[in-house]
Amino acid sequence: MKFLRNLLDKQAKLFEKGGKLEKLYPLWEANDTFLFTPGEVTKGAAHARDGLDLKRMMVMVAVALLPTVYMALWNTGYQANLALQAMGLDQAPGWRGDILAALEIACDPQSVWANLIHGALYFVPVYAVTMAVGGFWEGLFATVRRHEINEGFLVTGLLFPLTLPPAIPLWQVALGITFGVVVGKELFGGTGRNIVNPALTARAFVYFAYPIDMSGEAVWVAVDGFTHATPLTALTSADPAVGMAALGTSFREAFLGTIPGSMGETSVLACLIGAAILVLTGIGSWRTMLSCVLGGAACAALFQSAGSDTNAMFNMGPAWHLVTGGFAFGLVFMATDPVSSAQTNTGRWIYGFLIGVLTVLIRVTNPGYPEGIMLAILLGNVFAPVIDWFVEQANIRRRQARYA
Repeated sequence: MKFLRNLLDKQAKLFEKGGKLEKLYPLWEANDTFLFTPGEVTKGAAHARDGLDLKRMMVMVAVALLPTVYMALWNTGYQANLALQAMGLDQAPGWRGDILAALEIACDPQSVWANLIHGALYFVPVYAVTMAVGGFWEGLFATVRRHEINEGFLVTGLLFPLTLPPAIPLWQVALGITFGVVVGKELFGGTGRNIVNPALTARAFVYFAYPIDMSGEAVWVAVDGFTHATPLTALTSADPAVGMAALGTSFREAFLGTIPGSMGETSVLACLIGAAILVLTGIGSWRTMLSCVLGGAACAALFQSAGSDTNAMFNMGPAWHLVTGGFAFGLVFMATDPVSSAQTNTGRWIYGFLIGVLTVLIRVTNPGYPEGIMLAILLGNVFAPVIDWFVEQANIRRRQARYA
């Protein structure tokens, strides 16, 4: 490590002001601060300082996402291997099958190793394209503006692939992350100034621009010729008289995440592990998470009590809403975004409750769009500054009345 530190220090003069590569300073600085902690720190009594700087915050979010990454690899491969088994095939088609054959790995859904490797052949290309294209835009804007490359993109670049179906075309991944980084963040001024979550903005763009590749029964299991609906999709199109049996899965399977869906959103257990890490490290707001659950459960209970003879989604209980779709993933990793969410404690209760209510409202009342967490969080992001403003004004009025 000392050798690497000395090497970076020797090259620093080329990139600092007056050097031959001065314009590329952000790229050099990004590598330096990624490998080592920054050498400059604030000093003086006027600064409030703690150990939770931007770099440590983003690293901890990435650590909290590791359980969902594991499930993205394992469950994607598991669903694909189950489909191949159901179709009577021993090996996956195309280049992925060639790699598995070369590694002498059979497509056995009972093998953890086979599931992980097969799933990685879908997840890793999507992640690589996201990081390459998104990193290019981050570097370009940092170079033009002459400021450092923030670590926030490491989290955006990990969140976006986890929200996608496994067989999405890679060119759509490139377009989506381009829109998310450029329009969702950089046009607002970069990290810390965006009003909406960049990863969700990217997913929303891909969903509305290419709905065929982001919805339906053929996109959730990455095997050509095999279709399987997600539980929410199945219930949306089901006969209300059939009831919850139309989900086609057990509560345990939905909680563990062994069901079709976006690569990293299916496992509630993995999301809960991530939530514990975020709350214990002070990064994620437990108020936002809890109020989101309360809002979603309250709205679901109201719809369930009302009932419906034409819409099976009315009969879906609060617990099922919490373990299906991307509800858990969204409230843990998206709704708690420290930039685009509410900043006041009271505001976080209102903000989270609003997201929970909107999620269930969209799911139940919009048959064409069974999942609602993405739109609910984006709407919550838009209203977050307004919520904080009213909370602050109410606090000011209370203090004025208290001290006359």
